Amino acid sequence: MKIMEFLCKDAIEANLQATKKKEVLKELIDKLVTANKIKEDAKEKILQALLEREKLGSTGIGQGVAIPHAKTDKITEIVCAFGTSRNGVEFDALDGEKVYIIFLLIAPQDSAGMHLKVLAKISRLLKDKFFRQVLREAKTSGEVIKIIKEEDTY
Repeated sequence: MKIMEFLCKDAIEANLQATKKKEVLKELIDKLVTANKIKEDAKEKILQALLEREKLGSTGIGQGVAIPHAKTDKITEIVCAFGTSRNGVEFDALDGEKVYIIFLLIAPQDSAGMHLKVLAKISRLLKDKFFRQVLREAKTSGEVIKIIKEEDTY
C-alpha cells in the first residue's frame, strides 16, 4: 500500500494559513472539495465527524505532527489531504507543542480495516525525524508529492 493511492494530489497545501485546529480542518476539507473528492454539502458533516473524533483525544500525536481522521457515510472511498504550516497550529497535541505537519484522513463508515492500515502507514512514515524535517521544508505541493513518493517506496 502506498500513501499516494489515498492522498489527493490536488489536496496538498504546503503553506496552510490557519493557526487553530478547527480552521485547519476546514482549510484541508476545502482542498478536498476543490479537488472533487468530497461534495460541498458534505463539508459540515465531515468537519463535525473530525471534531467528534478529536473529543476522544487529540490526533496531534507529537513531534509537530497531527493525523486528524474520521469515518463518515458522506464518502465512498478513503481520501487524504495534507498540509504544512510555517508558523504552527494550536492542535492540543499530546506533547503540548504546535503542529506543523497535518495528514487529514477521511474514510467511509464501513472501512475499519483499511482505515487503520492507512493510519498505521502514515504514522510509520512520520516517525522518521529526517522525513518530517524535509516535509516541513517543502515549499510546493509538487515537492511534497516527490518527498512522499521517495519515502513511500520502502
